[in-house]
Formats: sequence, C-alpha cells, structure tokens
Amino acid sequence: MENKKQIVSILSSPLHFLFLLVFHQIIIVGAQNATPASVPVGVVLDLNSVAGKMSKTSIAMAIEDFYAINENFNTRVVLEYRDSMSDAVTAASAALDLLKNSEVQAIIGPRTSTETEFIANMCNRSQVPLLSFSVTSTSISPTQLPFFVRATINDSSQSMPIASFTQYFGWRAVVAIYEDSEYGLGIIPSLVDNLQSVGTNIADRVVISTEATDDRIDIELHRLKSLQTRVFIIHMLPALASRLFLRAKILDIMSVGYVWIVTDSVGDVLETLDPSVVRSMEGVIGFRPYVVYSDKVNNFSIRFKTRFVQDNPGMEVVNPNLYQLWAHDAVWAMATAVEMTTIKNQSFMVPQSGSTDLTRIGVSQSGKKLLQAIVDSKFDGLAGKFRLVNNQLQLLAFEIVNVVGKSTRGIGFWTQDNGIIREISSSLMNININNSLKSIVWPGDPTEVPKGWVIPTSGNVLRILVPIKPGFKVFVNISEPIKANSTVTGYCIDVFNATLSKLPYDVRYEFYPSSDTYDNLVHQVFLKNYDAVVGDTTIRLNRTTYVDFTMPYTESGVSMVAPIKPDPSTSMWIFLKPLTTTLWLTSLAFFFFTGFVIWLIEHRINPDFRGTPWQQFGLVFYFAFSTLFFAHKEKLESNLSRFAMIIWVFVVLILTSSYTASLTSILTVQQLTPTVTDVNQLIKQGDYVGYQDGTFVGGLLLKLGFEESKLRPYNSSEQYVAALSKGSANEGVAVIFDEIPYLKVFLSHHCDKYTMTGPIYKTDGFAFAFPKGSPLLPDMSRAVLNVTEGREMIEIERKWLRDYTTCPDKSLNTGSSSLSFQSFAGLFIITGSVSGLIFLVYLAMFIYKEKDELISLATPDRSFMEIVKLWFGHYDGIDRNSPTLREYITSSMSRRRKNQEESVRQMHLTGSTDSQSPISISNPSSEMNFAFGHEGTLMPPETEIGSPSPSNRGPSEEVSAELTVER
Repeated sequence: MENKKQIVSILSSPLHFLFLLVFHQIIIVGAQNATPASVPVGVVLDLNSVAGKMSKTSIAMAIEDFYAINENFNTRVVLEYRDSMSDAVTAASAALDLLKNSEVQAIIGPRTSTETEFIANMCNRSQVPLLSFSVTSTSISPTQLPFFVRATINDSSQSMPIASFTQYFGWRAVVAIYEDSEYGLGIIPSLVDNLQSVGTNIADRVVISTEATDDRIDIELHRLKSLQTRVFIIHMLPALASRLFLRAKILDIMSVGYVWIVTDSVGDVLETLDPSVVRSMEGVIGFRPYVVYSDKVNNFSIRFKTRFVQDNPGMEVVNPNLYQLWAHDAVWAMATAVEMTTIKNQSFMVPQSGSTDLTRIGVSQSGKKLLQAIVDSKFDGLAGKFRLVNNQLQLLAFEIVNVVGKSTRGIGFWTQDNGIIREISSSLMNININNSLKSIVWPGDPTEVPKGWVIPTSGNVLRILVPIKPGFKVFVNISEPIKANSTVTGYCIDVFNATLSKLPYDVRYEFYPSSDTYDNLVHQVFLKNYDAVVGDTTIRLNRTTYVDFTMPYTESGVSMVAPIKPDPSTSMWIFLKPLTTTLWLTSLAFFFFTGFVIWLIEHRINPDFRGTPWQQFGLVFYFAFSTLFFAHKEKLESNLSRFAMIIWVFVVLILTSSYTASLTSILTVQQLTPTVTDVNQLIKQGDYVGYQDGTFVGGLLLKLGFEESKLRPYNSSEQYVAALSKGSANEGVAVIFDEIPYLKVFLSHHCDKYTMTGPIYKTDGFAFAFPKGSPLLPDMSRAVLNVTEGREMIEIERKWLRDYTTCPDKSLNTGSSSLSFQSFAGLFIITGSVSGLIFLVYLAMFIYKEKDELISLATPDRSFMEIVKLWFGHYDGIDRNSPTLREYITSSMSRRRKNQEESVRQMHLTGSTDSQSPISISNPSSEMNFAFGHEGTLMPPETEIGSPSPSNRGPSEEVSAELTVER
C-alpha cells in the first residue's frame, strides 16, 4: 500500500515524470542503434560458370529475404565469396584461406563432389560445418565426415524410384551409363541393389570420361547399338549428358525400341538446357525431386530473373532450377542456426606447432553448437519441408517427367509408401493411389511401350550350343559329318523350334555342336562365348550359379533300371503276405480285446455269455472272430456292447475288404519282380552300377555313397543292355542309373526284360540355358509353358518317343506290397478308444450299482486278496434286475413243471412210485424245493427222468439255479 502511494507521489511530481520520460526515450534509441553481431560464413563457388552465378544470386537473395523478415535478430551472416574455378585444388585453397585467415564459422558449397571432398575433410578437422546444396554423390557421407551437411538429396534415394519404373514396364535388364568420376560411380551400388530387388539386372555398364571427345562417345554409342538390352539409365552431369544425347541423335539411337532414363542431375535442369539438346532428347524419361510450385516459389522465380540480370549484365535471363531453391533453403537454415547458437567467441583455437598451412588450421570453438543448430532446423522452404535426418535432407516424393518437343511433361510420381502413382496433391497428404502413369512419348514416337531389348543388330544370329550324343540320339541327333552347319534334329530340337514359334518376334540362330560335358557347355554360355544351350540339359543347382534356365519341358527325376525275374512269392504261406506281421498281431490283439469288453458287459445279464470258465474263455474268442464272417448268433442285451460291436464290425469290414483286394492283386497281377530294389543293398554288396557318361548322374551316385571304382559309364541303350545282361559279377552292372526320360526311352524297347525300380531322386527336368539376365528368358519360359500345355507337345512326343504305355508300368509298383499297420492306425485308434471308454463306463456303473454289496464284502477281518476274490465272485453272479434273465427263468421253470407233471402222469399210468425220489410232487408248483448236486451245488428241482448231472448243466440251467436261489 505504501509502494502505491510512493508511485502516485512520483507521477504527480512534474519533474519526476519528465525525468522518466526522457530516460525511456534514451533506452529505445539505444536499442534501435545497437549493431547486430556479424558472423562470417564462407561461400565457395565456380563464379565463372552459369551454375555458379545462379547459385550466388540465390544465396544473396536468401540472406536479404531472411533479414528482411527477421530484422530484429541479434546476428547477421556476412558472406565471403571465393572462386573455385571448377578445380578441386583451387577450391581447397579457397577453403583454406577462409578457415585460416577469415575464420569463417561455416562454409556453403562448392558445387561438385570432387571439390567438396577436399573441403569437407578440412572442415571436419577444424570443426566448421560445411553445408552443401548441390553434392548428391554417395561417395561423401556424413557418417564419415560428421561436419558435412547435405542440404540436398542423396543419389541413392532415386535408385528405388528408377527400379520401380523398370518393374512397372517389366524390363528385366538395363544398361548403366555414367561418367567416370566419384559422382558417376556413387549411385551404382544402390542402383544395383534396388534393381535386383525388383528382378532387374544391370546387363552392361558404359563409363564415359568427363573429358571424352565426340569420337570416344561415338565408340561407346556404337557398342550400345550392338547390345540386346535397350533400356539405358544415364547418370552424369548436364554438360556431358548434353553431348551424349546430341551424338546419340546423330547416330540414330534415339529411335524406336530404345528407352532412355536420366537421373535428377539432368532431370532437374531439363528446362534450362540448350533447346537443341532438349530436341535431341525426345522421349527421354527423367526423375527429379518433387517440388510444389507455390506462389512463394513463383514470386522467388520472378525476382530471381530480375536480380540475375542485375548481377550479371549481358547474360540471358534464366529460370531458377531446383538447385537454386535448395541453395536458398540452405542459407535460410544457416542464418537461423547462427541466430539460435548465440556465438560469443568466433576465434579459432590455433595449434602452437605446425610446418604447413594445413597443420596450422585452427579449431572453431562454436562449430559443434552451430552444427547441431543446423541439423535441428525445421521449416517450410522453397523446395518443400526442410528436415535433416543423419545430416541429410529427406525427400518425400519424386516426379517422373517425359521430354516432349521442347519441354517436359509430368507423367506420374513415386512415393516411398505408395510407389508409382499417377497424381499427388501439393500437400503430399491426398494421394490418388492409381498406379497407371499418364501417356508417354517414347523415342521415335511409337504407340507401344518398348519391350526393352532386341536381337543385336551387329550380330543378329544367336550362337546356340548343342551336345553331341553318341547314344540316345532321339533327343539330339546331329547329321554326319559333324560341323558348324550340320543338320540337328531330335525331340529337344523340335521343342525348341516350337517354343520359338510362340514368340511374338523372329529369332535367328545357328547351332554349334560340341562334345564337351554338359557342365562345360553351360560354362561357355556363362563366359558369353555362346548365347544359349539347347538339348537335354538338366536344371541343376550348380549350373544355376552361371546361367538362367527356362521352365522345364520334361518330367524330372533319376531312377534305376534292373533286370526282372519270376516272382518267387507263390508259396504255401502266401495268404499271410497281404498283411504285415505288425498288422496281424495288432488285429489279433484287438479281436481279443473287443471280445473281452463285450463279454464283460453281457456276462451278468445275458445267458448266452454264461457257463463254465472254459466255455466263457472260448466264447470271448469265438464271438470276436465270428464277426469276420458276420456269423455271430449271440444276442446282445446292453446298448454299450451294441455300440462297441457297431464300431468293431466297421473295422472288420475295412480289414477284410483290404485283405481280399491285396491277396487278389498278389495272386493275379504280380508275376515279375526286379532283381534289385534297394540302393543300400547295392552299396553294401559292392555291386557295380552304370550311368550315362557326361551327365551329372555320376556325381549323384558318389553323393549317395557309391565308391567311384564301382561306377561304370555308358553312352547308349545297346551298352546298357550288354552291361545288364552280364551282371555285376561278369564285368557288367547290377543296375543302370539315369534320368527318367532316358530310362523310358530304354524301356520302350526292352520292357520285357528290365523294369524301373527303386526310389526316384528329384531333379528339375530338361530346360534351355541362357546367360544370366538374358532378356529373352522370360519370353522363352512363357513360350515353353505354351508348348507343354498344348497339343503340340503330344505330337512331338508321339513323333520321337515310342509310346511307353505299351509296356506295363513297372516303374510305379513292381509288386503288391503288404498292407502295414500305419494304413489302419486310425481305425484301430477309433475302435480301441471306443471299447476302452465303454469298458470304463460299464465299470463305473457296476461299482455304483453294487457299492453296498462290495462294501459289505470288504470287512476288516479279511485280507486284500480275499476281498478281491469275493468281489470277482460277486461279479460272476447274475444281475437280479435283468428282465432278460427273469423272462428266461420263467419260461424255463414253466417247461420244468410241465415235464414234472408229465412224469407223474406217466408214473400213475404205469402204477409205479418211487419213494426215494428227491422231488416232492405234493406241490408241483412250488419254486422252493431244491436239491444239492455235485460238490454242494444248489440245483433246481427236477425229476429223475432225464435229469442231467451237475457236470453236464448248461449256462441256462446254471442261471436258473442262481435266480431260483435268489428268489
């Protein structure tokens, strides 16, 4: 409260108020007259070139634009220009002067990667940030030079867009054309990787020196005309690229069938190139970073053209390109970082010793802070969003342009998330995901998309190797005398010709016979001495390392052929052969188990399942086995046993049907068997085996475990027959190993004595071999499928290969093998599970129902064994509540009473009585009269006439006795 009074008293005094007003004005004027701190920044450019002058104008405008908006900043970037004269040494000298004498806090430029590499190393040593807006080469990496900041794109970032473009049109091979410099070579590793990721290979590379004459360029262009591949990717600076396209136009390489793709180094400056160069580039496809030409960019372009003419009187007006936009953004980031860093000490820490200027370069005390501020800069620049990741500018999209006439036309875009797309919004947020590009004008103005390759014009005849075969000439047959132009026929040749006929273009070729091994033939193609191998060449893993194969046109596999002999299996025990020992034993076990479960359930309630122990033991087996013939007559009373029987009868039905079919096959079909069926048996016995000479089968046999001394090579079917006839013990062989097509041809003439047997070792079949990356390969593979899936293949096989189906197909099954347990394991699991479950359910029901009786028998004075014996005795009794037994006993007792009455009547008629009879007839209807039989067995009352002895009683009589006693 007192403070308020003091303030009011001061303001109420005119003298005090005047003093405060004057003091306030002094502070304002002082603040307005404060001088911002100057921060020196070096700029190294080729000031004599158009590009250098354009960059200088853009940099100067950036400084003016920045401080026009931020006039109250406390710092001012002061630019110090140095001329590199487009020379690396001069550029390095200029940078040294800036660092040593001017002690600049940062350097902008230079334009080329060669100059930049020198300066980057010096800046890294002095810890001064080097900000480049034009060096895109991957040879200079911020990882190795942490004070190097790339305010432009990395060349490798455009490799994937170019690869996606080749994939879009299905081009499988390209030729890379680049200048002989670090800049030209820098893109190649990433370009190779990204092209391979989409299935495209670099078929060839053309390196052109930056100092190359027109004659030298013409030599390289003539070499391009001789290549099959017609898709060219050019990565070089605009000066050399302009000369290349002018010469290509003169040599008629900018014509129909060619595809020319340029990277951003040319794509960015297409509008600024000489009109004659642009006209020679009709149909060229260019890639360049996508820039939204907003009102801000258009305003800059207008001001730039005016300023450029002012800075360079007498020069033509030029439009700014993308590099000028990047230069503007780089300077803006530099100025922002300088303000944010608040550089207090601009001096360098100079070493005390050093014999050269390089060793006496000082270290900036604020360089690290300034570098971090530059990296952290984020704003919307002229070229788009300025964001640095790992010291490099991040780009969201590329624009794809097409040179048409004297200008360029956008045909689409590429983004990292969506790949090739047709349209994109200025904010990069609303993207029309339509992967169809706009119409493209190709070189020569054709209406169709170039296929990307042709048969070479300077050698348009394919040189094709064919193997010379002493045997199996049905596959490849060369007419005598064998020479370069010999007539070649055969199954493989007809397939090849049929394949060529399916291509949408003509292919000229010449056959060159060779007696070399198949592996060597493939290697000749790898060495590019020949263009393909046509014949019975099998696809093998080791061969795919050197060449590419078409789709196979034959079935695959290696098997063996062995002599056949009469079947010795017609013995007296042949009826056991349909089932294996394991299956026989398993079936017997389940017969007993199923019969036991059914007996267990029916014993207490069914009179058919009672009797003496031996009778019941026999009943278990008899009942189960009678189901084989569905001849069981015992009536089942329990639903549990009925359900178990249903499952078991189903299993028996399957077993008997399978047994019958197998036995029938053995007795009627199998007549001959091979002498050998097991490869391991051959190895163990040390038998000799044969194979076709010059093929991979010999190597396969060595891998299987055969000794090399046990292998014998042959060349023809005749030699196969002779060797097999002699046998292994007589300088012959036990079996012949070969590929299935050869074995089928062999058996088509000798199926009465030999058969295919043993396992089949998978291979990939016959195919045609071409050099890796051959543009002909995809079309040939599709054509092979066209042939093999059509009727033409059937006609070729009918022409050259004898109908193998005329012989019994012993290759698939040389005999009827026994049925194994594995074939019926599921059935046994089902019936075993059902019977076991039913057994458990019945046991639980019995215990629950008879628990009182069982508990009463388990008294403490009895031993465990006595209790168990009493329990089994109780189970062996009858179920008093069984309606079946009651009905049975009632009818049985009725018959007995009738028999007794008839006996008494007969006795009255004959007048004889027997006072010793144990049966009382005074009350014939009584059911309580009993007699004791053998060993004290309680017996029902019977007459002496026809009375059976206790030992001869059947199960029904025993049940009657038991039920009578219980009553």
